Amino acid sequence: MNRRTFTQLAAGFTSWLALRPDKIMQAESSPPNSPQADVALFTHEDGPHLSGYIEALAKTPEVRSVYLCDPKGRTVQSVRTGVGAKFVAAYRSPQELFKAKQPLVSLVAMEAVLAPPVIHAALDAGCHVLAEKPACVRPADFAPLVAKANAGKRHLMLALSTRLEPATLEARRIVQSGEIGKVFGLEIHTIADQTRVKSAAYQQGWMSKKAWAGGGHLTWLGIHWLDLAMYVTGSRITHVAGFAGNVGGQPIDTEDSAAISLRFANGTFGTLTSGYYLDRGKHLFVKIWGSEGWLELNQGTKTPLQWYSTKSGKPESHRFTPAIPSGGKIRFLEHVMRAAMGIEAPVLALAESLYVLQTISAAYQAAETGHTQPVAPGH
Repeated sequence: MNRRTFTQLAAGFTSWLALRPDKIMQAESSPPNSPQADVALFTHEDGPHLSGYIEALAKTPEVRSVYLCDPKGRTVQSVRTGVGAKFVAAYRSPQELFKAKQPLVSLVAMEAVLAPPVIHAALDAGCHVLAEKPACVRPADFAPLVAKANAGKRHLMLALSTRLEPATLEARRIVQSGEIGKVFGLEIHTIADQTRVKSAAYQQGWMSKKAWAGGGHLTWLGIHWLDLAMYVTGSRITHVAGFAGNVGGQPIDTEDSAAISLRFANGTFGTLTSGYYLDRGKHLFVKIWGSEGWLELNQGTKTPLQWYSTKSGKPESHRFTPAIPSGGKIRFLEHVMRAAMGIEAPVLALAESLYVLQTISAAYQAAETGHTQPVAPGH
């Protein structure tokens, strides 16, 4: 990607942050008689979050028909059963599928190293693309996809569904409205279970191999909260420093732990602890301190958002309990469909998906070199 292309995309990133879409996707479900379009699902036997995407395809009103592409055909029965009457046909290659069908959206749930050529084919066919993260092993493999999507005026979004959580949207509104004042700093914890990395299936699978997955915990789970930090504050991470490695000692060559320091464009400093530490469950937490208060997000709790503000001249504590449940993959796919049809503005601009991948790459470089790294240097 050349400097001019990146600059154009970065400008789009900045303008999108300025939109502050705090009312986006607050409805519990799509309105009656939602417009519909066709979807191509690209996956394989151990495709990431495949069961969740099958459920989302079945339950999303905007999805009219589903075309499956699985090179070995091992998911045909589960997809056919899962999506029911929406299932139309299965194909063995993108070329075969796109020769026969013209879906509006391609959903790519594939091993990271396998995803880029499929996304290229989908964009060449004129599709909008939703790709399960990280969708590449290196950001350099994703950058040409972003450039191609930009040239073809197509959406290309990583599945960073945390952006659409009601508590996230409210947190973004609070922070960017100045209710807690100027942001001074933040702390992020994204902690998951050790159980998965101890299993033979995980250790033998693609997610445990850096050459196939691109990275470990930071790439698979930390990515959501790095992106959330930039989305809520409205400021990009510009520099990173820290450590990443295999603390638990399991036979995997991806990291199970990372501790990263962050510097944001607005001068804010932050930290991220990202690792497989628990016996079960997750601890997902971000706290933001400002000149006139603080805000705390705790995903998966009964009260996922609370904040304290002195903006009015007196101390006030607040709690936010969403009126609607988490939408997860169903709501995110619904949004992607509606964005593809021009009904909703995309919650992820092209440059944002690329930028969070570049942020993670810079974190790995910082861990390897022992030196602070700029994100996307030279742009």
